[in-house]
Amino acid sequence: YRRERSLALRSSSSALYNNLAVLCPPARPPAFGAVHGTTLSLLGSEGPPRQLQARGGGSALSTPLLTQAAWCELPTRVLLVLTSQRGVQMYESDGSTMVFWHALDVPEHPAAHSVFARGIAAAGGRFICVGTSFGAVLVFDIPPKGTNVTLSEVLEQHQDPITDIAAEQGQAQDGAGDLVTADDSGTLCLWSTGEEFTLLGKIPGSGSSCSSVTLWNGIVAAGYGNGQIRLWEAGSGRIRAQVCAHARWIYALDLAPLTGKLLSGAEDSFVHVWKLSRNPDTDDIEIQHCHAECVTDTQVCGARFCDPAGDTFAVTGYDLSEILCYGPA
Repeated sequence: YRRERSLALRSSSSALYNNLAVLCPPARPPAFGAVHGTTLSLLGSEGPPRQLQARGGGSALSTPLLTQAAWCELPTRVLLVLTSQRGVQMYESDGSTMVFWHALDVPEHPAAHSVFARGIAAAGGRFICVGTSFGAVLVFDIPPKGTNVTLSEVLEQHQDPITDIAAEQGQAQDGAGDLVTADDSGTLCLWSTGEEFTLLGKIPGSGSSCSSVTLWNGIVAAGYGNGQIRLWEAGSGRIRAQVCAHARWIYALDLAPLTGKLLSGAEDSFVHVWKLSRNPDTDDIEIQHCHAECVTDTQVCGARFCDPAGDTFAVTGYDLSEILCYGPA
């Protein structure tokens, strides 16, 4: 890979996990989004850059901080989902029209910990899952068109704030879950989606927060606060590989579904590209290092592939007012 161009943002990127959203429409340039404070900067494949504001949810006292943004691609439609300290906002993919707003239940006497939503994934063909600081995962049933979005289920298996959610990007093996949720304690829950979501297994945390997680061909790849990437079997929950990938906290993981390439970005200014595979003879999960890129003096907070094969990727950094793009060398 080599550095190609950079895209100017109206404001810098906040130091949040997975703070880069990328939408890759067929036969069109990708669209990008990065969160700064109360706004999301959108660089669309069409039209001028625009900014979306966090909704206050009826309170005029202050505008809440955004915590994440992601495009959720369902078979029938694509929605742009924003999470904040007050709730969940869903827009049409270009950010032009708000489709749905869900306010979080804020306790009358707030405890010491803050309230927010974080962790976004499309799952099961018609659902969008969003995590909360209470450890609950909200499952929204999305209609093929229109605004009749309903909260169909709340998954309550985590004791700590949700950090990230990922859905199967390849072909799940028999008995393997197609959704994984991660939390601040490092605990992972594996789910099977459907009319009702079923908990298949739980991988306990080991003292380090799991900031980012992906799921591909029955392999769970998780990035942790201690700089490690661990690979788990989505069917059995067994650990299959562990890599000391970064010197500091991992902030972002992404997966290219066509090739099994894995992208990791961390506080240590490095972005790495790895290749996941299964050994056809032994069925062992293997990981191979492909590329390292140093983004000098930058705390990387977002890293995403810009195409399904993983030939191009983009990076955001804390206090960096641009998105850096990389392409084939």
